Parts: sequence; structure tokens; C-alpha cells
Amino acid sequence: MLDFAKFTKYSKPGPRYTSYPTALEFSDSYEYDEYIKKMESQDPSRPLSLYFHLPFCRNACYFCGCNVVFTSKEDKMIRYMDYLKRELGILSKHLDCSREVIQMHFGGGTPTFFSAAQLKEIIDEIKSYFPNFVDGAEISCEIDPRHINEDQMRVMSEAGFNRVSFGLQDFNEKVQIAVHRIQPYAITKDAMELARKYNMVSVNVDLIYGLPFQTLETFKETLELSLSLNPDRFAVFNYAHVPWMKKTMRKIDETTLPLPDEKLQIMQYTINFLTSHGYRMIGMDHFAKPEDELFKAIKKGELHRNFQGYTTKGGADLIGVGLTSIGEGVDSYNQNFKDMKLYEAAIDADKLPFERGVVLNEDDQIRQFVIMELMSNFKLDIKRFEKLFNIEFKTYFADAIEALKPFAEEELLTMDENHIECSETGTLLIRNIAMPFDAYMKKHAASQKTFSKTV
Repeated sequence: MLDFAKFTKYSKPGPRYTSYPTALEFSDSYEYDEYIKKMESQDPSRPLSLYFHLPFCRNACYFCGCNVVFTSKEDKMIRYMDYLKRELGILSKHLDCSREVIQMHFGGGTPTFFSAAQLKEIIDEIKSYFPNFVDGAEISCEIDPRHINEDQMRVMSEAGFNRVSFGLQDFNEKVQIAVHRIQPYAITKDAMELARKYNMVSVNVDLIYGLPFQTLETFKETLELSLSLNPDRFAVFNYAHVPWMKKTMRKIDETTLPLPDEKLQIMQYTINFLTSHGYRMIGMDHFAKPEDELFKAIKKGELHRNFQGYTTKGGADLIGVGLTSIGEGVDSYNQNFKDMKLYEAAIDADKLPFERGVVLNEDDQIRQFVIMELMSNFKLDIKRFEKLFNIEFKTYFADAIEALKPFAEEELLTMDENHIECSETGTLLIRNIAMPFDAYMKKHAASQKTFSKTV
């Protein structure tokens, strides 16, 4: 049984741990030549996961934290496609593109801002460089239901796309006006019907709580309408209000944001609502039907986490292509330029558009394993860890163990010589539970404007 009374005191800034070290540790001290050497020396037996950033949106959604280019100009999109193709050509000089591809994701922006013909052109170009997509590869796309038509869905289906994620956020009109995203239920329903018609194996919907003018009562209506679409997965995110990082968030009147107690009630109701309608909670913000592969993976302790969220596809090198994309190797992270002019200039110079990153030292890799195990599977097999790293856990992490004792006393986790395992309530505080293992937290502790709040 979830105990929400324990939550409020744990509300403090903390990373979401889509990576460790987090992107705050990325820097230009990781230089281009070293990055290229890392790319060229990747293990050819490891499969690939491909991420393509298609950054364009017509208008700003004020809540959005993504890296987006706002435009309605066709020539900008055509120009970007040209540079994307050229980036693939340069990438192929440094990467063995014959390796198996087990996952590909189109993110944005709004990937379906590109026409059906343009999407086909992009996909065909990708497959000309990466010919070895495995049977059953997870191929997915983020979709704004306001920007999808049957031709686009057909193109994706014929290209092997089998998963889509629809951004819903909230169906209440007052909330939609406040966040500058008008999206009637009928439009979303039509998009869902297209996804089913074209055999998308899994459809996810994203909701956000903590938006302007949201109340428990209005969010109940959003949940009812969302459930009527019968998605396979829900992702229900706590709105991260970081106006010092995202200028569009400054357009939100902070006095209209729900108070922490209201947000807690919304979260509590959401969990009860979705679990009572057959979904199972997976971690801090995901819900899936019991037959979903995410749920099967977590039961086996095989769930993984990367920049696209939770996935069953571990053991792959992530290759990020396009403006601001992030890649991940065995012991490094790398990120492309966020500025379009710098991105284009690198490609014009026949270079990959690499801007910054981080190479993991031995301590980083040790802590990365622990944090990602906790974030993904909400438990840690200590004996397995000690065998992998030849380290005595309780000695190496004496300070973290001490910091976790209050969590154990409040039954948010259990801890013994063999395991650390979160309780049901503890999984919702997993960011807090992971933070004692983060060697960089002390450096950022003084700043309240570094991370979003954990609750």
C-alpha cells in the first residue's frame, strides 16, 4: 500500500538519471579526436540503438523542455534533411554501420512535422547506411496528434515502425490554453485509430501533472478520456518548471500552478485509477499492461534506462544523429551541437557535429551501474555487483549506505548484505534513493536551480 504521507519531505531538486554522470558533467574537455577514436573502437559485436532528432515545431508548448526549433518554413526542413544525410555519410566513415540495429527512435520537436514523402526519404537514407535491422527491432516515433495523417502513418508502418508515443498532456481546455497547446479529444482519438489501423504494436500516451490550472477534478476527466483510448502504456510526468533554463516556461503564470499538496493528490489518484483499470506501475512515471514487455523485463530485473526512457533493449551502443542528439558508448557520452549554425558548420567541415561529452572513469562506471540498476529495476543485487567489479560494496559505499538508513527506517526500501530493494512507495522516490550514490551531487547541492524537484 502506498504511503503518501511520507512524500512531501522528500521534495527536493534531483536528477532524473537518464544518464550517469548526468548531462551537467558533459564538457568540451572531451575532445573531438578522442570521441572519434571511441567511435572507431566500438566492439563490432555490440548491437546499435539509433536516435534521430527531428527538431521542428510550428509553435511553442510552454511546458516543453525539449530542444526545439520553431518554424513553419519548408526550406528550413529541406535544408536540415540535407545536413542529416551528410551527417550519416560522415558517421559511416567512423562507425561499422553493418552492425545489427535493435532499436531506432525518432524524437523531436515534432517528427511528423515532416511530410510522408520527407519521412520516407529520411528512413530510406538511414536504411541505406544501416542495412541490418534485426527482426523485431523496436522502431518508434514521438507523435503530436495534431500533426499526423494517414500517409505518414502508412510510411512508418511500411518502414517497420511498431511503436508510437502520443503527447496528450491534458484534455482540459483551460489548461491547454494556458500552456499554448490546443488539442481536442477528437483529434487525439483519430490519431489513435490510425495507429491501430497501421498495426502499431504498442501505443504510449504522455500526460503531465502540475500544469497551470490543473486540479484533481480536472485531471480525473483527463484520465477518463485517456483511458477510453486504450493505450498500451501511460507515461505520467511531474511537470518540471525550470524557467531559468527554458525561456518559453517564463510565459507560464507561476501563481496558476497547482500547489505541492494538489500535485500529490493528483499523483495518488492517478496511481489508484490506472492500477484499478488493469495497468501496473513501472517506476516513477510509467504504467503498462501486465502483458507488456516492460513489465516482463522488470520482473526479470532486465529493464534498462537511457535518454529515451525505459527500454528492454540493453547492451547496445546508442548513436545520436541530428541537432543536439546524445549518444552513449560503454564508457562515454557524447552530444551534438545545440546551435544550428554550429551544427551545420561542423558538417560543412566534414566533421561529425560533436560538441561535448564525458568519458567515464572507473568510479563513474561503478556508480553508473548502481544508479542505473536502481533506476531501472528498483533493486540492486549486491553480490552480483561485487562479482562484476571485485569491490566490497559496504566499504566502497559506506556513506551511501548511511544516507539510505532513514529510507529503510521508513520502509521505503529494504537493505541487507545481498540486496537493496525499494518498496512500492519507495519506487516513486527512486531519484532520492539513487542520489546518495551520485559523486557529483555535493558539487550541485548549493544550487536550487540545477534540477527539477523529485516530488
